[in-house]
Amino acid sequence: MKSISLLSNRSKPRLRRGLATVTLLSTVSAPLIVLAPIPAAAADACDYTGTRIRQVQGSGHISPLDGSNVSDVRGVVTALGSNGFWYQDPCPDSDPATSEGMFVYTSQAPTVQVGDEIAVEGSVSEFRPGGSSTANLTITELTSPSITQLGTKTPPAATVIGDGGRVPPGTVIDDDATGSVETSGTFDADTDGIDFYESMEGMLVQVNNPVAVGPTNKYGEIPIVGDDGANAAVRTTRGGIVLRQSDPNPERILLDDFALAGSTPQVNTGDHFATAATGVLDYSFGNFKLQLTSALSGVDSGLTRETTDPALSGQLAVATMNVKNLDAKDPQSKFDALANQIVNNLASPGILALQEIQDNNGPNGGPPDASETWAKLINAISAAGGPSYDYRQIDPQNGADGGESNGNIRVGFLFRTDLVSFAPGTHGDATTAVQVSDSGIDGDRVALSLNPGRIDPGNSAFNDSRKPLVGKFYFDGKPVFVIANHFNSKYGDDPLFGRYQPPTRTSETQRNAQAQVVADFYDQIETIDPNARVIVAGDLNDFEFSTAVGKLTAAGLTDLPSTLSDGERYSYIFDGNSQVLDHLLISPALDTAGYAFDVVHTNSELAHSARPTDHDPQVARLNVP
Repeated sequence: MKSISLLSNRSKPRLRRGLATVTLLSTVSAPLIVLAPIPAAAADACDYTGTRIRQVQGSGHISPLDGSNVSDVRGVVTALGSNGFWYQDPCPDSDPATSEGMFVYTSQAPTVQVGDEIAVEGSVSEFRPGGSSTANLTITELTSPSITQLGTKTPPAATVIGDGGRVPPGTVIDDDATGSVETSGTFDADTDGIDFYESMEGMLVQVNNPVAVGPTNKYGEIPIVGDDGANAAVRTTRGGIVLRQSDPNPERILLDDFALAGSTPQVNTGDHFATAATGVLDYSFGNFKLQLTSALSGVDSGLTRETTDPALSGQLAVATMNVKNLDAKDPQSKFDALANQIVNNLASPGILALQEIQDNNGPNGGPPDASETWAKLINAISAAGGPSYDYRQIDPQNGADGGESNGNIRVGFLFRTDLVSFAPGTHGDATTAVQVSDSGIDGDRVALSLNPGRIDPGNSAFNDSRKPLVGKFYFDGKPVFVIANHFNSKYGDDPLFGRYQPPTRTSETQRNAQAQVVADFYDQIETIDPNARVIVAGDLNDFEFSTAVGKLTAAGLTDLPSTLSDGERYSYIFDGNSQVLDHLLISPALDTAGYAFDVVHTNSELAHSARPTDHDPQVARLNVP
């Protein structure tokens, strides 16, 4: 299963409001509420005397009129959706906390047109995308509408998000709520990003000089920051923006194309756009989104895949790479793309720890045998001009390791037969735990009962998750231990822009337990031989500042991504946040001997359609003492 950082449900139905509980013709039983006319001193050029949109929206995440009926709510239509429309009061007040726009849910294609001035009677409703059990925020809507045409009027000018308009908070999503922001009473549209965007929900907005801080994803969404990133930090060396422990980057916003302006362009991280991004501000599936009302074309920044240097004589290059549900039924083009990266971008490392190798039939069922998947990848490497590789892995029990249903993803090793040999030993199975013992041999003191062997596979920390695999290799006659990992994903954690603040990250509990098991196993090796050469590698699904990674570094391992500058410290991009999910950690003997380390940015920054996987591989070129 793919790593997801702080997200809620990610499926994206195109008719996202199609399951609303109120229909266009439903009987309205709630009392009709018409707020008192605005006093003459507060009158404006619109001369609207009924309820104003801003009064329905209120200064909070939930409408003060939720569940009530309102009438004569006037405004100008700004955008059309497939089952409703947005409209906006063209005469705003001076309070930035109250939105002037709103979505009207019609349940079918609306009959109004952009520029129509209308009065709406309907029921105030809070729609929660994904259902009531999710951590998503709600959207204030008018449902069961009765619409009166008043005339036509030029839609109001878009509110600029950024320089010259309303500048979003730079580091804070929310810092004063505990629990649900919908009931916390801590709404602050100036300092909290989640309240800042809520205060413009449903309004026509504009982002000038947008730059993509992540690629177009499979849903057609593009994360951007405005003003060419002038108010965004810290940027990556290739145009993204880095997730840090103290900065979740609330200045990001997603561009989307919900039936408004056709498809979004396919862009890469760092790409620009020919015009400003204009649309209505919406929310779904854990994020505020700018639903484009005019077409947008990308401007290619010329981003290319990185390459790394080959290992020097006497160095061992060890890499980690998530190959994204690779199975023998995948098209040859995916195998060729992965092989090309291994040979040409990673310079054919001596050992690769791979994650997400599936069985031969992938999600189509059958036994968990992956021999054809491994063979197809090895053959593709050879065809790409690479050296001869062999592999080691252990087939999991059917359906026991999580991931895509019936796919049976697992971790395993590729190793160059001209550089590295796999130590002889008994091949482990899915359920038997490998044991560590003292061989009594100087220079090769640590013996494994199984090689390869699974580390504590019966531990509840690995329920429905991948089991770590240890392999003992010889390089230049010296023993080297590699532990391949794929910790459980972040699926189910609260989204950054969710109703619960601070977000609850329930998935951390299992990853922390998994990390402790691996740390304890490393400690067994280190106790026997303090000079043991050990590499812990894989998709740990957690950040460099996480508790899980902290358990490994507390055991004495050095986390190599943490040694990089902020601008290079990422292997994955989620919703525009460049972040570390993949790790290579090394024991003190390898650390002190010297190394070169590189996150090779070959995938995460590229549009979904242009990459074989969404993770960037990492390579450490190690001096082996």
